Amino acid sequence: MIEATCHCGAVRMEIDHPPDVLTDCNCSLCRRLGGLWAYYRPEQVRRVSGVTIAYVQGDRTLETHHCPTCGCTTHWQSLDPTYERMGVNVRLMPPQVLAGVLVRALDGADTWAVLGEYRFGTPPAGTLT
Repeated sequence: MIEATCHCGAVRMEIDHPPDVLTDCNCSLCRRLGGLWAYYRPEQVRRVSGVTIAYVQGDRTLETHHCPTCGCTTHWQSLDPTYERMGVNVRLMPPQVLAGVLVRALDGADTWAVLGEYRFGTPPAGTLT
C-alpha cells in the first residue's frame, strides 16, 4: 500500500501498488503544475482524508484536483464516468517508492508522441551540463 499526501497533510490517498510507468507531460496545464503522473483505475485509489477543489479546463473532459490549503495538485479524473483511468500526481508519494521507475516524456502540447524515457531519480538526458 502506497500513501500519497499533499504538503500540509490534509489530503491523503492510498494506492494499491506502486506505479509501473510514469508520465511527464508538457501540455499547457501539466508543465505549469509540474505534475508527474501514474495512471490507475479509480477503484485502486482511495481518498483517506481531506477534500479537494477541482479545476476543469477548456475541453471540459478532465477535472484536475488540488488541496485547498497548500495548493498541491493531487490527481485528475475524467468527467466521463465510464472512463476507467485517473492520474495520480506521484510527486505526493515517497521518492523511495519511485526510485528507478520508468518515466516517459510525453509531448502533450503538440503531437502526443513519446519524446524519450528516463528513470525516476536520474535527470532526463541532455538536461545537465
